[in-house]
Amino acid sequence: MVKPWDLPNPFVLELDVGDADIDELGHANHSVYVKWLERCAWSHSLSLGVTLADYRRLDRGLAVVRNEIDYLASAYEGERLLIATWIVSMQRIKLVRHFQVIRAADACVLLRAITTFACVELSTGKPKRVPEEFAIGFGGALIADVSCT
Repeated sequence: MVKPWDLPNPFVLELDVGDADIDELGHANHSVYVKWLERCAWSHSLSLGVTLADYRRLDRGLAVVRNEIDYLASAYEGERLLIATWIVSMQRIKLVRHFQVIRAADACVLLRAITTFACVELSTGKPKRVPEEFAIGFGGALIADVSCT
């Protein structure tokens, strides 16, 4: 089955919805998706060679300053999900990722999100320029000419 990715060449994290992800209404709670997006972003960063050790050594981090999330359908316990991410913009201080979550069984799009990060100095929390090492690592995955979906 062809996956309905919004953009080409996604980084994809697969996961199964567990019992702890389900809320009182019987579906994955909206807050769990944010954790999944974070897990996907970290996994993508690691795959690009940008590690937590690098963040600490350089005294830099990428802090979320904005999340825009469209919840389109529900996920249920036991379902396999595919979470895709793309880096669509990297500027002096900011980095923007798009995300898409689909259910593997039927390719139904469950969520689309855009997260904006600001580079900060970990020791002070103040905005700082994206380090060259981050720019090199993330730059190889940068998707050019993205139109918002």
